[in-house]
Amino acid sequence: MSVVVVGLNQRTVALDLLERMTVSDAQLPKALRDLKDRAHLSEAVILSTCLRTEVYAVVERFHGGVSDIRGFLAGLSSCPPEDFADDLYSYFEQGAAAHLFEVAAGIDSAVLGEGEVLSQVRNAWERAWEESAAGPTLSHLFRHAVEVGKRARSETAIARGITSLSQAAVALVRERLGGSLDGYDVLMVGAGDVGEGMATALAASAGARRVMVANRTEHRAVELAERVGGETVELGALGEALASVDVVLTSTGSPSILLEASDLVPVVRRRQGRPLLVMDVAVPRDVDPGVAELDGVTLLDMDDLRSFAEAGMAGRRRELARVRALVEEEVDRYLDTTAARGVAPLVAALRTRAEEVRVGELQRFRARLDDLDPREREAVEALTKGILGKLLHEPTMQLKDAAGSPRAERLGDALRVLFDL
Repeated sequence: MSVVVVGLNQRTVALDLLERMTVSDAQLPKALRDLKDRAHLSEAVILSTCLRTEVYAVVERFHGGVSDIRGFLAGLSSCPPEDFADDLYSYFEQGAAAHLFEVAAGIDSAVLGEGEVLSQVRNAWERAWEESAAGPTLSHLFRHAVEVGKRARSETAIARGITSLSQAAVALVRERLGGSLDGYDVLMVGAGDVGEGMATALAASAGARRVMVANRTEHRAVELAERVGGETVELGALGEALASVDVVLTSTGSPSILLEASDLVPVVRRRQGRPLLVMDVAVPRDVDPGVAELDGVTLLDMDDLRSFAEAGMAGRRRELARVRALVEEEVDRYLDTTAARGVAPLVAALRTRAEEVRVGELQRFRARLDDLDPREREAVEALTKGILGKLLHEPTMQLKDAAGSPRAERLGDALRVLFDL
């Protein structure tokens, strides 16, 4: 029985294929049952995030297990296996553990040190456990991976600073305002994923005096406004809002410019020299680049944001070597504990067998022991248990020390024969 991982991510396939391989939360129970029913898989966990889909499994045979997972992905995406077989990556045993530990540590993510992935690893394992798809082997692996992820974040600086573009946008605005949003009025235009990320970053950093949210879909604007303790504003009233705020964060999915420079000219006139900082996170842009030429307006776009985020990444890249060393150390520890778990049942069987013999012999001599007082009986118990403990200590340690090696197999075979285990 071995652990394998088979998967694909944003580096190995185009986004449209990755989207077809995504397993939604609603699909997860059926998908896990599908995997468990495959001939060569006995345990399975699916890790499906926005940028990766990976299946971790305990397999009877490597090639049979990989073939089962490939068949599962083909059914999931309605693509023939040959269409994506070359894009799949697979790792076995030690390699599978190292890969999962790197994922959990955030060094396999598009944004180095990504924070969300650790909870995604934990959730994937917990969902598989709830669906009876994860057993002791994968639980041992994923529990260890979560520990590695926590350790990487607490012992290195890999997760310090900015770990998403949404966070970076808010941080860049804060920096341009002298380090704080305290006392400023903010207008958010767009309530999609990026807008939601910026709202979360805003909510996490105290300061903004007032937050307004404008969005084409009203209920999304309401949800986002409630999250940041703000208010909604209709798109038709955008001009009025622009005249009163200090900061604008735009992130709509509009295919064309939303704010032309000519639209802002009367707004700037009404502001009477009051500065306006505009952060345009949308691709394509929401804001006409000509806005940067207006008096009192500072326009930041994705190029500014990338430069800002890149500067933050440089520090985290210096942490890569430390995180990789930590992962390597943890893989060794995982292999040691896995090997020890492998001999544990045999050690337990040996000790159970010895205890049965001890108790049986005491029963056989019960008539002679009946005359002993309680103190003398305690002494006999302690004496016989002590003898067993000393006799079993050395074979137990030899077996544990050899765990995972061919010698352990030979010792195990000998113990089974000698003690009829």
